[in-house]
Amino acid sequence: MLAGAFREHSRAALQRAFEAGLVRRNGRVMAKSDEVTAGETLEFVLPEVVPTELNPVAIPLNVLYEDEHLLAVNKAAGMVVHPGVGTGEDTLVHALLAHCAGGLSGVGGIERPGIVHRLDKGTSGVLLVAKNDAAHRGLSEQFAGRQLRKEYLALVAGVPRLRSGMIERAISRHPVHRERMTVGEGGRPARTDWEIVEAFGGRAALVRCRIHSGRTHQIRVHLKSIGHPLIGDTTYGWKADPHLPDPGRVMLHAERIAFLHPVTARPLDLRAPLPADFTNLLATLRALSTIS
Repeated sequence: MLAGAFREHSRAALQRAFEAGLVRRNGRVMAKSDEVTAGETLEFVLPEVVPTELNPVAIPLNVLYEDEHLLAVNKAAGMVVHPGVGTGEDTLVHALLAHCAGGLSGVGGIERPGIVHRLDKGTSGVLLVAKNDAAHRGLSEQFAGRQLRKEYLALVAGVPRLRSGMIERAISRHPVHRERMTVGEGGRPARTDWEIVEAFGGRAALVRCRIHSGRTHQIRVHLKSIGHPLIGDTTYGWKADPHLPDPGRVMLHAERIAFLHPVTARPLDLRAPLPADFTNLLATLRALSTIS
């Protein structure tokens, strides 16, 4: 009932209020299981936001969009999103804590940015961040309902025989190599639509991918499954080309995300320009295709 009446607060926030004894009925503390009848007066306050234990670090960010509820950044390749075992104080979360100082109302009860999707360390491009519970809930619902449009640019080895296509194959953890994913029966459904943007002789192609699901390594696994691993992706079978410089990462860029603003419902269509390493490799491929 409270969640329906106060949609600006997440269910998790209201549950924390119950757990802290901050919801009262007619002046007395009530439990989540208590029944409510017409005419009764309910009062509640939310628990104070707990400061995060992480240190804000002033790392430059390429901000594509920002307001009081959310922001979108063009994540650099090589930047880890979440702190974890083996990471330092150079993650995106550390940078966001500094960038949003004083502008976070607390996601999940902790003063931290709400990251509702992820990009691998080596992947560059647009990534959305919620500043409060309302934005976090709204974005999470759109991701869960597959209501957003997510497009990536990928450089693949070789040139697909068709100009475009759809790959709809389930993805699961590899039974032997646990750091990899694989396609086949028993996995989670996944769909990737793709089209060739530019071909470079028979050596490589620039491919635009639209994903309708968000599985781990989805584009990498799906394109590998049709015989075209991403350039730089040694995990999924890419072999170095002696005519190309070592890219130093998987050549995948989250170029576009279109969605409804989680609070105002205004349509947003955000695009991240390609980073220098990607454009430099494109220039090299164009030059090689002209020579050959």
